[in-house]
Amino acid sequence: MRWQQEQVRRIAVPLGLVLVWEAAVRLQLVHSAFVPRPSVVAINWFYWIAGGPEEVAPLYSATWLNHVLSSTERVMAGLLIATVVGIVLGILVGRFRAAEQLLDPTLQVLRPIPVSAWLPFAVVFFGIKNVSAIFLIFIGAIFPIYLNTYHGVRQVDRILIRASQMLGTKSHRILWRVILPAALPAIFTGLRLAAGLAWVLVIVSEMLAVKSGLGYVMWDAYFFMRMDMIIAAMFSVGLMGFLTDRVIIWIKDWFTGWTQGLTMEPVQ
Repeated sequence: MRWQQEQVRRIAVPLGLVLVWEAAVRLQLVHSAFVPRPSVVAINWFYWIAGGPEEVAPLYSATWLNHVLSSTERVMAGLLIATVVGIVLGILVGRFRAAEQLLDPTLQVLRPIPVSAWLPFAVVFFGIKNVSAIFLIFIGAIFPIYLNTYHGVRQVDRILIRASQMLGTKSHRILWRVILPAALPAIFTGLRLAAGLAWVLVIVSEMLAVKSGLGYVMWDAYFFMRMDMIIAAMFSVGLMGFLTDRVIIWIKDWFTGWTQGLTMEPVQ
């Protein structure tokens, strides 16, 4: 019974929004030319995935998987590079005062610069291809990972470090056996933030820097006034972002199982 209640709660708000959307269009509160009914979007989304009559889906029939795979490849590549670089920088800056003095000022100056400002440079240096999109995703995703890693390292309890030293742990092993495990919850929070941002950035990059992917479909559908395809692509991005987040949570639970029972549980 409890499991059923939880599932009902999870779908209640999305289902309610869809019903309100359908009713608003059918009652002509919103013009269907600008916001098509969710039933129309669902049908054409299905044609986009599985294929359909040429007169219904001549441009996008059965191409969904190819575009999703293209976008996912770029997101994973950019996110992986940002993860490695961001964690290394966060550990160095958080652990060593000299590294903080050398690196943090530059990173804090670069952090507020919008990713869109890097777009012309990405196109000039890398051309209209995957590398441009991966570069933009990397630029946007690295800072949440870096900041959360830095914060996680700085928040490690000194008692843990002193206890490990008393037990004879050598200084170079304290980083891997004490500091990094203790900082993992914060690092995974940064990864979740970065993953969501990566799916935002892949759309921006695909609209202008590459010729495939969900962002490219959005931009192409805009020129043909296919609002149903734009909405279907938006939902596709949301779905992929959700699945990416679930994977990161699963990995986090696997690596940080020792935190179970030590943190607050949400009330019913």
